[in-house]
Amino acid sequence: MTIFKPVLLTAAFALGATAASAQEERFMTIGTGGQTGVYYVVGQSICRLVNRDTATTGIKCTAPSTGGSVANVNAIKAGDMTMGVAQSDIQYHAYNGSSPEFEGDKKFENLRAVFSVHPEPFTVVARKDANIATFDDLKGKRVNVGNPGSGQLATMEVVLGAKGWTMGDFALASQLKPAEQAAALGDNTVDAIIYTVGHPNGSIQEATSTVEANLVPVEGPEIDALVEENPYYAKAVIPSGMYAGSDADTNTFGVKATFVTSADVPEDMVYEVVKAVFDNFDRFKGLHPAFANLTPESMVGEGNSAPLHPGAEKYYREQGWIQ
Repeated sequence: MTIFKPVLLTAAFALGATAASAQEERFMTIGTGGQTGVYYVVGQSICRLVNRDTATTGIKCTAPSTGGSVANVNAIKAGDMTMGVAQSDIQYHAYNGSSPEFEGDKKFENLRAVFSVHPEPFTVVARKDANIATFDDLKGKRVNVGNPGSGQLATMEVVLGAKGWTMGDFALASQLKPAEQAAALGDNTVDAIIYTVGHPNGSIQEATSTVEANLVPVEGPEIDALVEENPYYAKAVIPSGMYAGSDADTNTFGVKATFVTSADVPEDMVYEVVKAVFDNFDRFKGLHPAFANLTPESMVGEGNSAPLHPGAEKYYREQGWIQ
């Protein structure tokens, strides 16, 4: 009998160690957007940095493609996602319950900001042969307004409201996903596409290289009023020469991409995610051209309208970025 005791003890210890390891290992999921957009790159980039330290933190990260901002916030609220990327206006409306998508019991008071990321101009791309030089020229045209759950659809609805338009003012208001809209423009099934996105963007590069196209300015008194009245909007310029057919700067407005979570997510998990990004900040900035001009100060101080998550706040205090 005594011969077997050490073996049994060793086996029991091994089982206990395995159970402890399994308990310590935690999984997090980041909601992103379409695979052609920068949101997908944001999520994948953050996961790449988090997963470098899995052996130390026990946190494993995945970042699947999703419907975008509204879908991500709702998934976090439902507990189906740990964190996600969302436009700064969607963050504001979700936390304050100030838009139709988040009225009443859809309001998300437990939404928490982690950091903001890159600027996202509201971008309109039109076929040259559709003769669309201004936003007003979209009336009576076939327009892809964005897929359900996306930030661009939500922003498009705000712009239409400001101008006193409805979706019925278009000959067609299609709701294709970002991955499908470039082909639709090239196939002449739509005259213009809408995308709230960081630049340069692969989908828009595909669209403008497939067919002769032009970027359409989004400006005027209604847009001026939107920017003046809403702190989450800002004027934006898409530089000339970034895409084929765009030889001049394109004036528009936009939001910021923001990274959000729930107050229910443990403080240490959010802390480790923030630490993974900012301890490897140069590496993070190199993962997409839209990140090139990011600074920690702007990511902490701009575009975040929900309260900071305590885990993020802890890291920022340690760095002296907030008091």
